[in-house]
Amino acid sequence: MEKPILGIIGGSGLYQMEEGLEIIEEVNIITPFGPPSDSFILGKLEGVPVAFLARHGKGHRLMPSEINYRANIYAMKVLGVQWLLSISAVGSMKDEIEPGHMVVPHQFIDWTRKRVSTFFGEGLVAHVSMADPVCPALSKILAEEARKVGATVHEGGTYLCMEGPQFSSRAESFLYKSWGVSVIGMTNMPEAKLAREAEICYATLAMSTDYDCWHQTEEDVTVEMVIQTLMKNVKTAQAVVRRVAARLPVERSCPCPTALEYALITQEEAIPDGTYERLKPLVGKYIPRR
Repeated sequence: MEKPILGIIGGSGLYQMEEGLEIIEEVNIITPFGPPSDSFILGKLEGVPVAFLARHGKGHRLMPSEINYRANIYAMKVLGVQWLLSISAVGSMKDEIEPGHMVVPHQFIDWTRKRVSTFFGEGLVAHVSMADPVCPALSKILAEEARKVGATVHEGGTYLCMEGPQFSSRAESFLYKSWGVSVIGMTNMPEAKLAREAEICYATLAMSTDYDCWHQTEEDVTVEMVIQTLMKNVKTAQAVVRRVAARLPVERSCPCPTALEYALITQEEAIPDGTYERLKPLVGKYIPRR
């Protein structure tokens, strides 16, 4: 089949794309960083070649800290993915972002502690810019299409990514709220950082499920509450993804496809052969030495 140009990573509650996806094959990808979360579903959505991955694995087997983010993004890269949609469940940190609303954040705060957040190292150093961590073009399309299906959409704002798997303490929740963040979740970092290093256009559709535990007039967050709200939003999220797929491909005139152009700092002759071979899908166009 054609190389998938759109990747979809489904989080809690969105383990598959049931409607509109013409499944062609299911493939297992071997990466130098270990196995991805699960096999990839390759098919067509609105005529566009896509690759779908369940972030937590089928049956939700993986905690946020157990997800092999590097393998997931590396596999998307070698499959040919150029645009990547991340669908995630989040807690709201603002009154106006009600449970059931959708957020397309433009910024992230990485508050994780245990996760490897780069492909680089072992003899090859790169420093990509994360000033604007999501693709402006893809985020704009995502917000527009979410509104067209009737969702209440908050465009912009900041996603704070915590380690988990526990939800916040009340003290932590009040602290994060004081920072002015919009939503809190457990999975978009280092996913967004790795997508930038892989030069893939990345955007998040964050589905608000609760008010964390800062809100004095609402119940504290529970898994039951999260899943109930998510299930109501799954059909909407699937409709949004279908509409985004229908608008692709578009010209990639954003900075994402050239993120590594001036980020690679190691002298070519100093790069170990093994490191180069492992990272060739990412750096080969800039260092075509072998």
